[in-house]
Amino acid sequence: MIAEVRAGQSLTQALSGLSTAPSAARAGAQDVAYGTLRRYACGEFILRHLLEKALPHPAVEALLLGALYRLQTRPESPHVVVDQAVAAAGELAGGAFRGLVNGVLRNYLRQRETLHVAIADDDEAAHQHPRWWLGRLRRAYPDRWQEIVAVGNSQPPMTLRVNRRRIALADYVARLQNVGLSARQVGRDALILDKAVPVDSLPGFADGLVSIQDAGAQRAVEVLDPTAGQRVLDACAAPGGKTCHLLETADIDLLALESDASRTRLIAQNVRRLGLPAMVRVADCRATDQWWDGLPFDAILADVPCSASGVVRRHPDIKYLRRESDLRGFARLQTEILDALWPLVKPGGKLLYATCSVFPEENGAQIDAFLFRQPAARRLTEERLLPQEEHDGFFYALLQKAV
Repeated sequence: MIAEVRAGQSLTQALSGLSTAPSAARAGAQDVAYGTLRRYACGEFILRHLLEKALPHPAVEALLLGALYRLQTRPESPHVVVDQAVAAAGELAGGAFRGLVNGVLRNYLRQRETLHVAIADDDEAAHQHPRWWLGRLRRAYPDRWQEIVAVGNSQPPMTLRVNRRRIALADYVARLQNVGLSARQVGRDALILDKAVPVDSLPGFADGLVSIQDAGAQRAVEVLDPTAGQRVLDACAAPGGKTCHLLETADIDLLALESDASRTRLIAQNVRRLGLPAMVRVADCRATDQWWDGLPFDAILADVPCSASGVVRRHPDIKYLRRESDLRGFARLQTEILDALWPLVKPGGKLLYATCSVFPEENGAQIDAFLFRQPAARRLTEERLLPQEEHDGFFYALLQKAV
């Protein structure tokens, strides 16, 4: 998985290769992969100092990165980690790199203190983010960029969204306590577990009592605040968390769109598990002539494609996959979506623009430009959630069309 992400594949795609693995092995592999990828450039920095030349075998290099992560997070068992890594190297490239893996890891243990002093002087390795990313954070948030980086490098909490149609939040807390789990409320429908557990351990998960969703992501529905009887569009709906939250909140007539057919199936699965009514279609929301029936919407949620820079602790592969030049493409796509959807909002209706980005050009700057183009639009609220321990980073702008 580590090698595949470093070669350009998403972690979600890489994880699919574990679908048939035993649950314990799958959990262990995910822990190493996520932990290694969160430490962007740190392991690579160490390998540059310990290897005389680049390795010709990506899987062996990924094995070394994973082993270095284990040595840094489990310093009490270095010999076990080295022995396991050497054994694993025996199954790659015909075992040709066993000696090299053993030598590199033992050299790291001998030079650990010196190497970590050197890491502190390397911007990317010390802060575990790409250099261009750090530069943008420093410019946008000169007083808070280090906090944003630290949260991005951390492990996120397990946050639940209680299905208010099926059970009251207090009653679900009692259900958790009955199975020895504790949680604290952080939003209208959100609970953070004191300790993460497999979803199968959550009471009522299979029956649709609860879902997994970050507290910041849950703010979208709270800000849009749909009411019974409204006609609502979720324009970029996959994987369906916000779609389901909308349906849990009010009796609405909801259409969920997603341009990717495989991701549309995720929406359908979520809606089905929760027992919610929704119309889900495969469509590009910008191509309104191909799917819109001409009836305006009371409310539209435009959770637009973006850099996802605010959710990097949950998706550490983003550090490897994003390029600074991608931001221009995202901004252009966001503009196209806003301009395509605005005519579909009825007079007096609302559109919620949402991203999981911390970069201003995808957020406030995008809305300022839109309001200049659309004098009939009014900004009701704007909410910037920077990444914190309790939630990821999001941006919300609630727009209303003049009557």
